[in-house]
Amino acid sequence: MMLFLVSIEPYLLSLLVLGSFQAGVAVLIFASEAYAFDLAGLTAIMGLLAHQLTIEDRKLVEPELVSRYRRIRNVQYFAAILFAASALPPFWSWEIIGRPVRFYLWYAILATSWISRLTGRYKRVGSQRLKHN
Repeated sequence: MMLFLVSIEPYLLSLLVLGSFQAGVAVLIFASEAYAFDLAGLTAIMGLLAHQLTIEDRKLVEPELVSRYRRIRNVQYFAAILFAASALPPFWSWEIIGRPVRFYLWYAILATSWISRLTGRYKRVGSQRLKHN
């Protein structure tokens, strides 16, 4: 399933980027909804993989890292829900500065995931410094 979602993602993205100049509105609406569901599926699968790492009985990662992977899992699931919600029709019809709100929601999801990763990295670096001292 993940291979299929990964393989259609560039096609859908090119429809969104290039389609705005060549295709009709119906194609853009379909492409953006399909892209939202595609990203929702990809992030949900990544969340599921992170969840598999957090199962303590399997001991796939060190016990110190379990909480980090739980945080990653939660962020991935939250992003998947937001991506799926962005496929709803109102997010296309509502606009900010001439662009559908759907796109701004995607930007917010990306920013949230980047901030989450950066804050997790700084916490990890800080705790490693404490261990070395």
